[in-house]
Amino acid sequence: MHNRVQLIAYADRLGGSLAALGRLLDGPLAGLFGGVHVLPFFRPYDGADAGFDPVDHLAVDPRLGDWEDLAALRRSISEGGSRDIVADLIVNHVSDRSRQFQDVVSGGGTSPYAGMFLTYDQVFPKGATEADLVRIVRPRPGLPFTPVTLGGEQRLVWTTFTSRQIDLDVRDPAARRYLSEVLARLAGSGVSMVRLDAVGYAVKTAGTSCFLTPETVDFVLDLAAEAHSRGLQVLTEVHAHHRYAAQLAPYVDRVYDFAFAPLVLHALISGDGGPLRDWLARRPANAVTVLDTHDGIGLVDAGPGREAADAGLLSEAQLDALAEAISVNSRGTSRASRTWAGRGGGVYQVSSTAYDALGGDDRRYLLARLLQLFVPGIPQVYYVGLLAGRNQPYRGGDTREINRRRYTEAEVASALRQPVVASLVDLIRFRNRHPAFDGAFRVLDGPPGELAMVWSSEGARAELHVDFSSGAHRLVSR
Repeated sequence: MHNRVQLIAYADRLGGSLAALGRLLDGPLAGLFGGVHVLPFFRPYDGADAGFDPVDHLAVDPRLGDWEDLAALRRSISEGGSRDIVADLIVNHVSDRSRQFQDVVSGGGTSPYAGMFLTYDQVFPKGATEADLVRIVRPRPGLPFTPVTLGGEQRLVWTTFTSRQIDLDVRDPAARRYLSEVLARLAGSGVSMVRLDAVGYAVKTAGTSCFLTPETVDFVLDLAAEAHSRGLQVLTEVHAHHRYAAQLAPYVDRVYDFAFAPLVLHALISGDGGPLRDWLARRPANAVTVLDTHDGIGLVDAGPGREAADAGLLSEAQLDALAEAISVNSRGTSRASRTWAGRGGGVYQVSSTAYDALGGDDRRYLLARLLQLFVPGIPQVYYVGLLAGRNQPYRGGDTREINRRRYTEAEVASALRQPVVASLVDLIRFRNRHPAFDGAFRVLDGPPGELAMVWSSEGARAELHVDFSSGAHRLVSR
């Protein structure tokens, strides 16, 4: 893949369609991104979970365009004539309105898709103890089961996320064929890399947490091998204690470094750069780095895990303080979600734009982005973050909508005229074009409150020196 910055965006919210997104990438954003992660564009893109609950994973929502419009995004008038496309393979579930699940609702066990969907008794054929149930990891309160009538019989289907998202039994042949069909469709439409969405929850095994178990890793290896055979790279999406990403890193092309964002925000807000510096010494190098995403700003990845041995990069007290600081910086417009994160049930994520998380402070915001652009891996910039977007008013419902603003093409052109955005564009171009970033990376020795990072390659050199206590920084390149 291109060693350049990527954009993350919903087509319906950045331009309004796949064709409009393409016009932006080849127009006002020309030459800025070596790739684009198009968030779910399947039918429908506006279901129970903003497209992450596909009714038809093999169809582009016609309101956004078609498969040819997606493939056209790969053809760039700059970036050497092509850009990378990243798309989601939603491995854990489908919509309760999908054709396959509705067939099971009607026919029960007589449906050819009867084994495709996971029920309580498939995991616990002899029943579950209280200990079995409380051990299950879920990113929502409560147990992951929803009562549904299948073929006239009341059953409990497994629903990790919402009651409208029915979990697949990925070990069932019909479910596996379904995922293979989606992989083939994506590969045939110009996609370069698939993001395995919520893959940590894909395999449920009795007596375990049902999250990223050895059986799950085996499934990831199998699916990644098939993806590679189709010319696709694989990125795994796992929001949990940082050890899980490190566990998967040797087996896939890319893993998310979700811990990076809270560490950077902690450093810039508190002046304590120690945890970030420690993480840089051991984080997976084959990472995709983010400061913000469509889910907001995840904190769980930097905190303590459920097991006593899983120390956090930040303590629960530090994460609580960070969430409170973001609330103050955003003038009370952010929202923190608390769930199973950590042994005591700490903060899971914060719904806020990255710009508001830093109080709309242009200097600190640009430094956060510069840190992101300097660490090893592929930097992905969320479309709202690119345009220095502010939090939308929360009117109930999904708090993540705070950070999911819609921009018309005209509004993008207007946002690009902001001085902070123009400066960010310059930084992205610097990261894309400087030859040092194709070379070797190292962190220099220095005082605890400072951080110095260096890239070098055949005489080219780029250095970033940061003093977190003062917020001062120095960028040197040749």
